[in-house]
Amino acid sequence: MSRLFVFIRHHLAGSGMLVALLLLCVFFSIVTWTDQHPQDTAAAQELAARIAPNAKVLIVVRPQTEDNAFAQALNAELGSRAEIVTGEPKDARAALQRAVAAGGLDVIACNHATASWLVFSDLATDFPALKDTRVLKPRSQSWPVFLKADNLLNIANQIAVIAILAIGMTLVIITGGIDLSVGSLIALSAVVTAMIVRDFCGGTSAGAAGMFAAGLCGIALCGVCGLISGAFITRLRMPPFIVTLAMMLVCSGLAYRFAENQSVYQVPDSFVWLGRGADLFGLPNAVVLMLLLYAAAHVVMTQTTFGRHLYAVGGNTEAAFVSGVPVKRVILIAYLLCGLLAGLGGVVTASLLKSGSPTYGQMYELYVIAAVVVGGTSLSGGKGTMPGTLVGAFIIAVIQNGMNLTNVESNTQKMVLGLVILGAVLVDRLRAK
Repeated sequence: MSRLFVFIRHHLAGSGMLVALLLLCVFFSIVTWTDQHPQDTAAAQELAARIAPNAKVLIVVRPQTEDNAFAQALNAELGSRAEIVTGEPKDARAALQRAVAAGGLDVIACNHATASWLVFSDLATDFPALKDTRVLKPRSQSWPVFLKADNLLNIANQIAVIAILAIGMTLVIITGGIDLSVGSLIALSAVVTAMIVRDFCGGTSAGAAGMFAAGLCGIALCGVCGLISGAFITRLRMPPFIVTLAMMLVCSGLAYRFAENQSVYQVPDSFVWLGRGADLFGLPNAVVLMLLLYAAAHVVMTQTTFGRHLYAVGGNTEAAFVSGVPVKRVILIAYLLCGLLAGLGGVVTASLLKSGSPTYGQMYELYVIAAVVVGGTSLSGGKGTMPGTLVGAFIIAVIQNGMNLTNVESNTQKMVLGLVILGAVLVDRLRAK
């Protein structure tokens, strides 16, 4: 019985963050549960099924992209036999007058917004000839806004960069260090990548090879910065906090100097492939990249000598050194990898926003550290997992997305995020005791 209790307790402790993530998803699903008014292809098909084959139909929509797509889909379902009116209530009134002169209508097909126009509220009085005309709209559905497919993909896409940076930060924190420069490295990588595309690869006519090379240059530069930070920490035994704080300022200044305080946007349209593309089962390419990196990082941490050395250095540096672990080399590699991953995050950000700007990445270091700590990595070192960090990143993303959906203002969001970080550190300390 005691062994069973220990197993259950250990299992629950290991899955605690995942349970917390699921509870957050349930909570925001409940508070964002509302009536949805679809006007996609499925809604057009559902509405067309309620219209008789030979009915005279007037489709009324607003001059908006989504409305126009709905009208075209509905007209295609009806066999292109309906008249489409795009505009305001006065345009709908004019169309009704024309319909009366032409012999009447059987159905006025609307979306949820146009069906509520006053021009359709009392057809029998305003247009006696149309007293038998039905005003139809797609049926509403009750569904949480949080669980809409577009919102879930948006959460994953928005957290991709922070999650990629969190891999490197996890490595560093497991060794007992910290890296405050990752946000500035994002800006530096984005600016350098965009500048190389603009100045050396043809700008808006750059090819895939040139953009790939530019991205590698941005990543390599950030790797050098991470290597320099690691060298100061290991060779000169300087505190990681001070070294990476200085590197944060240096990289931020370099990004502003290189970009001359402006955004670099002379890149081709295909530059957004990595940040905005979705080639695998509709998943954003940045999300696929993130998942691949986490799978590789998990294998490294659990199946390689380097992973074991990381935990040994973070758990007890002196004992690791006595045991023959190359402590300085391990720490140096951790900061190098953190810099390289921050550079990759900068390339993804530049691709997502189709430009490079020295303002990118501001405050990202705080979100990254929050994701790592919330994911169960101990700030004192020696403890942490890649799956935990990924869950922590999604917890941060879900909280922010949920607060946006429930219209929580930005200052309150910062307070909530701060409390989440404090709570995670408190749990870490209580668990250590």
